Amino acid sequence: MKAILYIEVPTPDTKVVRTWLQEQWHPEQGQKILTPDGIRLQFPRKTSNQSQAIPDPQLSIFVWAVQRTTYLKVFRWGEKPVPGETRIGKNLTAAIRSRFPQQYPQLPEIDLSNQSIFAALAPYYPKTVHFFQKMPKGEYDLNRVYWWEKRWRESVCHPQQPKQVIFSSPQADTFVKAKSQVPSYDLIYIGGALGVIHAAVMAQRGYRVLVVERLPFARMNREWNISRAEFQSLIDLGLFTEREFESSIACEYKDGFSKFFDRNNPPHLQAAVLHTPTVLNIAIDAEKLLKACGEKLRAAGGEIWDETEFIRAEIDEEQVTVELVDLPSGESKKAIAKLLMDAMGTASPIAWQLNGSHAFDSVCPTVGAVIADGFEPQVWDANYGDVLHSHGDISRGRQLIWELFPGADGELTIYLFHYHQVHPDNPGSLLEMYEDFFTILPEYRRCDLEKLVWKKPTFGYIPGHFSVNSRSRTVAFDRLLAIGDAASLQSPLVFTGFGSLIRNLERLTNLLDTAIKHDLLKAEHLNQIRAYQSNIAVTWLFSKGMMVPTGYTLPPQRINSMLNTFFGLLAEEPPEVANTFIKDKTDWLTFNRLALKAARKNPTLLWWIWEMAGTNDFLRWLGSYLSFTFDSLISWLLMGWFPGLLRQFQPQLEKHYPGLWLRLLSFSYALTAGIGRPPSPGFTGEEKFSAVEELAGKNRRTCEARRRSHR
Repeated sequence: MKAILYIEVPTPDTKVVRTWLQEQWHPEQGQKILTPDGIRLQFPRKTSNQSQAIPDPQLSIFVWAVQRTTYLKVFRWGEKPVPGETRIGKNLTAAIRSRFPQQYPQLPEIDLSNQSIFAALAPYYPKTVHFFQKMPKGEYDLNRVYWWEKRWRESVCHPQQPKQVIFSSPQADTFVKAKSQVPSYDLIYIGGALGVIHAAVMAQRGYRVLVVERLPFARMNREWNISRAEFQSLIDLGLFTEREFESSIACEYKDGFSKFFDRNNPPHLQAAVLHTPTVLNIAIDAEKLLKACGEKLRAAGGEIWDETEFIRAEIDEEQVTVELVDLPSGESKKAIAKLLMDAMGTASPIAWQLNGSHAFDSVCPTVGAVIADGFEPQVWDANYGDVLHSHGDISRGRQLIWELFPGADGELTIYLFHYHQVHPDNPGSLLEMYEDFFTILPEYRRCDLEKLVWKKPTFGYIPGHFSVNSRSRTVAFDRLLAIGDAASLQSPLVFTGFGSLIRNLERLTNLLDTAIKHDLLKAEHLNQIRAYQSNIAVTWLFSKGMMVPTGYTLPPQRINSMLNTFFGLLAEEPPEVANTFIKDKTDWLTFNRLALKAARKNPTLLWWIWEMAGTNDFLRWLGSYLSFTFDSLISWLLMGWFPGLLRQFQPQLEKHYPGLWLRLLSFSYALTAGIGRPPSPGFTGEEKFSAVEELAGKNRRTCEARRRSHR
């Protein structure tokens, strides 16, 4: 028996496909015989010797359903080819493509004036509505899912016309400045998830900070996982103590697995399970962490305005005037600051305005839920996590990937996502993904969905940007800086803006502190404050190879073959190699060694990526590779002496040439954090914390003097 054809039929209605195959498709040759799952094509032999008991050659064609789509295979019975079997396969494929074309989901227009979100969406997403009704705040959260998808689609489908929310004015708004009731701050953060973490650090350094959050504060639609080594940066900066960190841990698992479906891969592309016990093994109680940051922020003199929506901002030579609206009352509000921080994530209208049609190159539509109880004990051991897992091939133009992380008190947080090209014809749908999630979760982990105790949903759009170099994305404007997902500079593998922010928090904080102290708040200065890493930029092509381009049809097993090529190599390497690679710390030599091994293991890999990425993006990637190579060479030449020399000249440089000092400090970080290397030797432990405390006192006194002068 030999496989002749394997394709996906992009529809969840397998019965319709089977009926079409049995009743409407007419092959050019062969006798059609119906079977329970499809048909057989029999080819009677033309021979006069009837005594020979040689079976007639035949093709078996059958369909099956998994991952809310349909797959079809053709097998030949016998060793010798059936006459015309190749032509039969091509004709069948063409007929299926014509009868069952790829269709991209559209968001239904609904009217909530006289019906609930449940009633409005039930005809389109019945399982999603059913299980959101079982969640404590399901109606509120489903409204948010719809709102987020609608806002994302509007941004993607009108890339040339981003809504203008940032306005520049050469003169200060004297009316606002004169009104004593308009509060004044050093920093205003729009977005209270990642924003409040960074804001709390800056508040402890003595700056007057305001955090504006559209939702009730600390209400999260995602959970966060990290490792102990990465969280250490929050401890080093003095934001948390070791004891406080331990209290924020919801769960710590023993090992994490990465495994991709390989049943349809050739033997050399079937990979072992990759074990990563120190990757994302700490489940953070996100709401508790955010509340703790909020308390520290307020204790340092900061403020939080939640359930407040950003409308627009006007920037002049001296300040930023931010216009807001209090959502419960509808009342308009204003605040002014020296610097505006955009932490609104993928929905940020500021990011779209700054980058126009090139705001994001890719996105991961991500859905899931926190499940409190209901899994049978043999289904999953809470001491382990699924870092990355697929249980099937490409489904309706997407390679679906699961994540599973243990939480507090036996909870499980489960995500379903896929890497996706940002395209106006196919922006990516959260609601369609949720219908997939609730349909195929029992395929991924054996369970009865009706017995599960649903705690809350988790969802969002996680963006990605193809950075050729550190200047290929705009993250700043005069008196405006983006961080986190709004900056879209995170890893294309498993980390979101949270991981990128935490890993680069010291870098961002020290650079921002320097810029504010010396009033270096023009775009040319603020654009040097970014979490860019050239060793991450060069892996962007990897995520490009995990997307099915809009309008294209790939062999169903293609992306799993690519994933198994890379992760199979990592499984064969010492544990520290996989650990550094997935945590965005891989160096130039390791990257090239693994790339060459992958090419030897799977020689067609380069062609596959070229086919999926296209010539233009492949050439852009060569630019990012050359940038990574150059950065690594410069780091190798300078790391031994440049940071130490820079420290020696810091007092004079910073005092007399603050702009040059900021540029050199940014360059120094680029030699380390920018290519995934550990920071250069500096303050540690108590010395570092004492320095932060001393600096905070100076900043508080300086800011207070400025506020008195301003009044």
